[in-house]
Amino acid sequence: MSASGQTPLKVLVVDDEPLARENVRALLAADPQVEVVGECTGVDAVAVIARLRPDIMFLDIQMPDLDGFALLDLVGPKAVPAVVFVTAFDQYALHAFEVHALDYLLKPFTDARFEAALARAKAQVHSHRQGGLDARISALLQARQAPRSRFLIPGRDKSIVVAADQIDWIGAADYYVSLHCGGVSHLLRESMEEMERQLDPEQFVRVHRGTIVNLARVREVHPLFRGGCELKLVDGMMLKLSRNRRAEFEARFAVLGVRR
Repeated sequence: MSASGQTPLKVLVVDDEPLARENVRALLAADPQVEVVGECTGVDAVAVIARLRPDIMFLDIQMPDLDGFALLDLVGPKAVPAVVFVTAFDQYALHAFEVHALDYLLKPFTDARFEAALARAKAQVHSHRQGGLDARISALLQARQAPRSRFLIPGRDKSIVVAADQIDWIGAADYYVSLHCGGVSHLLRESMEEMERQLDPEQFVRVHRGTIVNLARVREVHPLFRGGCELKLVDGMMLKLSRNRRAEFEARFAVLGVRR
């Protein structure tokens, strides 16, 4: 029980970075109205949410194995608690949150900003909502289902807009992806899984664990030993097509040929 005699609200912290979880946990410790009942990475969160049924969740968006939006899809609309999104610098995500009037914390955040976000989350819980996915979150997830047509690449002095159809191929780069466009590459803090979900599946296909290709850029397919292939792009770039992704690639490529 808190000092007011009320049972503290249960809070779950979901982030792939231990130091980030520790920071949020330390800030929450100062509030007697809440209790941190668990912390975990994205891949463990579905089971933890089902077991602990938290009232509030601080959710990192950009996690390498399972990003925050995919987690919400897996949890299901009836089990999602009040959410405070946590994100690194990503103009697209920030704009999406603001459009749907959702609260978020931009890393690194101040104590005051954290307290304001927590206060709004507590108010949401205490507003006697009947459960179920927040309509604003639902609208955000639905909006994300439409293929992205452009990406905003943050830079030191300016941000660059890259149209999806300008991308030749995408490669994994640790916690980032590299967008290759006409000989120029741009780093974006996204996972390959997140990029694959955001791109038009009729235009882009994942050909390897760490590679997504724009089908319109493929000019030649070179069979390799044991069922694999190499793809030659219009600029001469050679990319590996793994054996277990070959059938999907050929099916998508056939559809593209019909559309042409």
